[in-house]
Amino acid sequence: MIVITKSRNTRKGALRIGSAFFAVSLLCAALSGCMSFDFFDSRTDSSVTTNSVPQKKSQEAVSDEATVRNAVTSADLAKLGQSPLPWANASTGSAGVVTAINENRIGGTLCRSFSTTRHAYDGIAAFTGDTCLDANGEWKLVRFTRQN
Repeated sequence: MIVITKSRNTRKGALRIGSAFFAVSLLCAALSGCMSFDFFDSRTDSSVTTNSVPQKKSQEAVSDEATVRNAVTSADLAKLGQSPLPWANASTGSAGVVTAINENRIGGTLCRSFSTTRHAYDGIAAFTGDTCLDANGEWKLVRFTRQN
């Protein structure tokens, strides 16, 4: 028996190579947005950071700080002694306990340093702070720092 049909292997091979090249090109184009093809420069860009914009305090945080300040400054330290001082903010639903208040003078200014907790919808956190009398006789919160 004699085979009289011609084989077209050259066309099938070229078609396979062309479709493989097209598939690889399409894959590279799709991935180019996900990664960098910078083969010659391996330095990273350290000028870009995340969460570098200071967050503005929420109204709830400001209200809670004012409530803590009022509790600390209105406390009678002679009567309170080392007893804990509870506080609550009805407008935010937050509450806590001031565990230590120390009164001292910083540069002639009367100040009170304190430690407190804050129980809120986002969890429980510990804070330390300072409140001082200003020239007008009003207590100002000069530091209120969350502890880690």
